[in-house]
Amino acid sequence: MSKQRLTLQELELRMKFNNKESFFTKLRVKEQGPLIIAGPCSAESEAQVMLTAQALAKQDVHMFRAGIWKPRSRPNTFEGVGYKGLEWLSRVKQELGLKVTTEVANARHVEEALKYGIDALWIGARTTVNPFAVQEIADALQGVQVPVMVKNPINPDLALWIGALERIYNAGVTDLAAIHRGFSSYQKSKYRNVPVWQIPIELKARFQSLPIIVDPSHIAGNRDLIFAVSQKALDLGYDGVMIETHPDPENALSDAEQQVTPNALKDILERLQVRKTAYDDAELENRAEELRLQIDAADHDIIAALAKRMALVEQIGEYKKQNNVQVLQLERWKEIFRSRVEWAEEAGINPDFVAELYKLIHVESIRKQTQILNEDR
Repeated sequence: MSKQRLTLQELELRMKFNNKESFFTKLRVKEQGPLIIAGPCSAESEAQVMLTAQALAKQDVHMFRAGIWKPRSRPNTFEGVGYKGLEWLSRVKQELGLKVTTEVANARHVEEALKYGIDALWIGARTTVNPFAVQEIADALQGVQVPVMVKNPINPDLALWIGALERIYNAGVTDLAAIHRGFSSYQKSKYRNVPVWQIPIELKARFQSLPIIVDPSHIAGNRDLIFAVSQKALDLGYDGVMIETHPDPENALSDAEQQVTPNALKDILERLQVRKTAYDDAELENRAEELRLQIDAADHDIIAALAKRMALVEQIGEYKKQNNVQVLQLERWKEIFRSRVEWAEEAGINPDFVAELYKLIHVESIRKQTQILNEDR
C-alpha cells in the first residue's frame, strides 16, 4: 500500500473538516476577519477576570480565554485557582456576552467545565503529548457536542498532533480546531517555543478546512514579538490568533513576559493585515502562473543537480570501499558545511536555510556510502 494513502481515520477527518458550519468558522465569519481569542494566561481573581473581560468586550474579541488549571514544570508555583475560576468565566459569559474557553487536562476538568457552560475547551501541549490523557478526555466527551481546540504537542511530532485530533473526533466531537503554540527546542532561539512552521502547514495541507489558530504568546515568550508572529501566521492563512491579555502583565502570576495589556492588544489587532486568499484579477493570476512555471523549472534543475551529486556520492563510496576507508570524514564535512553557508551568504540566500538543507544532504550521503560499504557482506 502506498505510504501516501490516507488511513480511514484520516479520510474521515478530512471529510468532516470540510464542514463550513463549524463553531469556529461561524464565529469568524461574523467579522470577516481572523478569529480573535484573548484573555489572561491564568485567572487570578474574580476582579482580574472581570476587568480584563470588560476591556476585551469593547474590542473585536470573539472568545475570552483564561486558564484555571495550570500545568507547571515545578511544584510550589502558581498552578491556577481551580474550580472556582469556572464561576468567574460563567459570569463573563452571562454579563458580557462573550464566549468563554479554558484548558482541560483530565476527565474531571471536562465534566466541571461543561457544568458551567464553558463554550469551548482546549487541550494543552503537555496533555497532547500523552495519548492516555487525551483518551481520558475523549472518553469524558462521548456524546457531548462542545467545540475543542487541540494544541500541538511540546515536541515537533505531527503524527502525535493528528492522533490527538483523531481521538477527540472519534468521541463524536465534530467542532475541532488546532492551535499552533510552537515547539520546545534545545537550540538557542529568540522564541520561547520555535514555530517550525512547516508542521502546521502540513497539517493544514492534509485537512484544509480544519481551523488553525496561532498562539503567538507561547511561541514568542516575549510580548515584543507577538505582532510579528501573528502577522506571519495570518500571511500563511491561519484562521485566528489566541493572545494572552492581562490588565497588569508585569505582575501576572504566570507568563508575565508574554502577556499584553488590553490597549496593547487593540494596537496589535489594528495593525494586523488579512491577506486575500486569491488574486482578484485575471491578468495578475496569469502573471502568477508564469512565475509558478518558472519555479517548477528551477525545481527540476535542483532535483537534477541533487541526482548528479548523489551519483558522485556513490562513486566516492565505492572508492572508499575499495581502499577500506571509513565513511565519515569529519574535516571534509566541516569544510562542506562552512563553505556552503558562505556561498549562500554571497548569493543572498538565508544561510540558516542552507545549513539545514546540507544537514539533510549529508545524512543521505552518509546513508548511501554506508550502504555501499556493507554490500556483499
